[in-house]
Amino acid sequence: MRRRHLSDAMKERSHSLSSLSPPEVFVLLESRASGLTGEEVRERLAHIGPNCYSFPRRYPWLRCFIRQFTHFFTILLFISAATCFIANTLESGESMAVLGWALLSVALLNGIFSFIQEYRAERAMEALKGLLPHLVAVRRENRVFKEPAERLVPGDVILLDEGDKIPADTRLIDANGMLVNNAPLTGEAVPCIVTAEPCGEEPNEIGNIIYAGCTVMRGYGVGIVFATGIRTEFGKVAHLSQTISRTPSPLERETTHMVRTLSVIACTMGVGFFLFGVFTGKPLWVNLVFMMGIIVANVPEGLLPTLTLSLAIGSQRMARKNVLVKSLSAVESLGAVHVICSDKTGTLTQNRLSITWVSDAFTGDN
Repeated sequence: MRRRHLSDAMKERSHSLSSLSPPEVFVLLESRASGLTGEEVRERLAHIGPNCYSFPRRYPWLRCFIRQFTHFFTILLFISAATCFIANTLESGESMAVLGWALLSVALLNGIFSFIQEYRAERAMEALKGLLPHLVAVRRENRVFKEPAERLVPGDVILLDEGDKIPADTRLIDANGMLVNNAPLTGEAVPCIVTAEPCGEEPNEIGNIIYAGCTVMRGYGVGIVFATGIRTEFGKVAHLSQTISRTPSPLERETTHMVRTLSVIACTMGVGFFLFGVFTGKPLWVNLVFMMGIIVANVPEGLLPTLTLSLAIGSQRMARKNVLVKSLSAVESLGAVHVICSDKTGTLTQNRLSITWVSDAFTGDN
């Protein structure tokens, strides 16, 4: 097989697959009815990669953990604890170390708690992996194997039966009474009839292409994979949700404004009392501890974990309703929505229509 980046080639050629006959599809994808060989599979895996969704972690866990200790409130608690330890070293009889350990414990507990909640929220999108099957019946070298879905490559011949989840975007080459549920991708509850016959319609409307993440409701068929992983239609949706830039939510903007205001007030009061103590002849360490005490007393250090807890509870409630929450701020953003634009109500409801009222205006005799 010629050395080239197969992912780009398959992406360019997928639009013409629907109008080709099965033998022509094999030629286009450089495959055959007996399936690929082991060497071809290894080469294509090396070029294209596994059939899975790569979720780029915006904040790796270590960076996410460190970020919890960069808030002003947390830094202030650390500075206050360090001041208490220094004061205890200068005047050991004042028991300032107890206060220092208490402030340090509050800062650490707040950071660890916020990290746990945010880390769980960031992992929510990985639930999309459950839409792909674990094992797939694939034909290679004229033998049928049960292979992990991650090892599928373009050109693989797969066998699908009733109830199977589709592991990758596939062009059917043989189908017997197949109905496919495309609801995970399109939101349509009515299953679509698919065949292996060539057609010349648009790629999103064709009847011989089945998509990753969807389910075979009835019948069985044989298909040839032409797109895997992030290059599938479902993978594009998952990739888009991870790479889109996020603007601060209304709650984040309000919280930032409040933090800045409280910080200015607390620091002004603390510095004022510190200067007053210096002018009145108080010891330096007493003035420092008193200043930090004034600042800490006026700063609600429990605000961040309280907000995190409330948003985490909201995300868990949404998860019980099968709603994937990428970040905790998305929970609050729903409360600030004024207009929702949707092409159909079925996307937002349960995909079911029922009669709630029947008018008798037209039941009389004419």
